[in-house]
Amino acid sequence: MRLKITHRTEYRYDAPVQYLLQRLRLLPVSGQTQTVLSWALKVEGAREEVRFTDHYGNDTRLLSVEGDHDFITVEASGEVVTRDTSGVCGSHQGFAPLWLFAQETPLTTIGGGIRKLAEAVGTGTDIERLHRLMAMIGERVAYTPGTTNATTPAEEALALKTGVCQDHSHIFAAAARAMGFPSRYVSGYLMMDAVEQAASHAWAEAHVAGLGWVAFDPANGISPDERYVKVAIGRDYRDASPVSGIRLGQAEERLAVTVTVEQ
Repeated sequence: MRLKITHRTEYRYDAPVQYLLQRLRLLPVSGQTQTVLSWALKVEGAREEVRFTDHYGNDTRLLSVEGDHDFITVEASGEVVTRDTSGVCGSHQGFAPLWLFAQETPLTTIGGGIRKLAEAVGTGTDIERLHRLMAMIGERVAYTPGTTNATTPAEEALALKTGVCQDHSHIFAAAARAMGFPSRYVSGYLMMDAVEQAASHAWAEAHVAGLGWVAFDPANGISPDERYVKVAIGRDYRDASPVSGIRLGQAEERLAVTVTVEQ
């Protein structure tokens, strides 16, 4: 499937920003499940300081702002051809060792609730157990925007029984690690019925012996297919967030995000 994507992020401030540094992970790369035909990044109100590939393999850019700017716009857009591989993403590659993805993080700490969830999955083949885990998360944690935020740990979201795709992905990663599978967080895009969306999407991958990385989307109860575009990976949201940064000064920030994904 050939997908056209536009992701526009706009920051406006009620006073000039004293200093700001932003890290962007908005550039997908080609791989087993996708081929990037074209991609462009347009920035207004900030300057690019450096670009590099991080140890997870994410194409990363650093932007800075100094002086009297009171707005920043970042627009990532392009076309990607995707392939349905039943969620199989290929063997492990990159500088980050596989064991790193078996480690807990502050957002994916394995507490009592996560451990009970992992134990409840039961027996079967690796793939059967991971698909069962995905289904159980979807049944136990309702998709409800506004009930959690970017700092909500997996254990808390599971206890609340509500959250968004970020929380589903954190819970899956934590539980999969408790089951003995290295697991990672994925940020990217999903073509849905509505062309215009309010945010990008997130899912998770688990490493299965003999298959490599296999993707699971607990928020939708499926393994990602040709409607998905992978952009960044990491141990959790903090490693793979599309935009993150620091800001100095007292200016109040207003954020507007628009994402369009269409065939």
